[in-house]
Amino acid sequence: MLFAVRGSSSALLRTCLLARASSQLPQQRGYATSIWKNAKPSEVTAALARSQDLYKTYKPVSPGIRHLKRPLSPHLYEGRPLRQLTFARRKNGGRNHHGVITVRHRGGGHRQRIRAIDYKREAPGIHDVVRIEYDPNRSAHIALLYNRDPKATATAKWSYIIATEGLRAGDHVQSFKQGIPEGFLPGFEKKSSTVLEEDHSLSKEELERERASAKAAEASNQSLALGLLRSLTLKPGNVLPLHLIPSGTVINTISLRPDGPGILVRSAGTYGQIIAHEEGGRYSQVRLQSGEVRKILRDCCATIGKVSNSLWKNRNLGKAGRSRWLGIRPSVRGVAMNAK
Repeated sequence: MLFAVRGSSSALLRTCLLARASSQLPQQRGYATSIWKNAKPSEVTAALARSQDLYKTYKPVSPGIRHLKRPLSPHLYEGRPLRQLTFARRKNGGRNHHGVITVRHRGGGHRQRIRAIDYKREAPGIHDVVRIEYDPNRSAHIALLYNRDPKATATAKWSYIIATEGLRAGDHVQSFKQGIPEGFLPGFEKKSSTVLEEDHSLSKEELERERASAKAAEASNQSLALGLLRSLTLKPGNVLPLHLIPSGTVINTISLRPDGPGILVRSAGTYGQIIAHEEGGRYSQVRLQSGEVRKILRDCCATIGKVSNSLWKNRNLGKAGRSRWLGIRPSVRGVAMNAK
């Protein structure tokens, strides 16, 4: 055949040789398929990921991941939640007990379990942070706590709370909702000056001088004890009554009743701030995330710090399918609907 081809034009010879050589090469698509044949979807996604300073982006090999942007959270636990602190979520598709849609754009999505969050934080004592977890039911991260109290029951040993910014596994948090326990500041017990009144051997001037020096020493001790108390209690994740939190402190998960759960400021990246305390009054002024200043009872409690996952607001799901995975249906404008 080659001799016959040589008799013809040289262009035809080159075409035959190139066609023969290309037929011996493997197909590129089949080669890539054989490499990723046994790979998991997470491994393929990890191979295409490109980590930046704060976010994770992906090589745009498909339209669905071209604009996908997720906050980096390497400290999150990758396993399943604690089973005893979860219960099944029964979805209703935005319908009430009559079957009428009362909340639009709801339906479908992946199966989820609700995490039982401890919003009251009534258990005193030290709690160890075991891990920080992702919660599909909220924007903020959650922290799994272990109660050090040996007298605590098996059900009270573990609990979930809203994670504060900067809280990591290995830290410990404490709740002072019942007040400061006795002996928390050793060496700063309150001393009484009535002993000086019983000592009749001193003159009147010496007695007044001793009283003044005792009051000055007591005021100095109280100031030192207050500074030491704030350094020990004002830590991210600790719970304190509002009257024990100094003005200007950033707080979250604020309750509206002294014995009630934390209701305000629970979304990712949000925080409130103590503005002022009424002298001799019942209320404290708190600025919320919206800028509103509310008067809240001084005995209500709040958590120190800012809610975690502050970069959540800048995420980009990349495609409509990821919204459907979360149970969010499309939003159609009214002017685009059929008028009939």
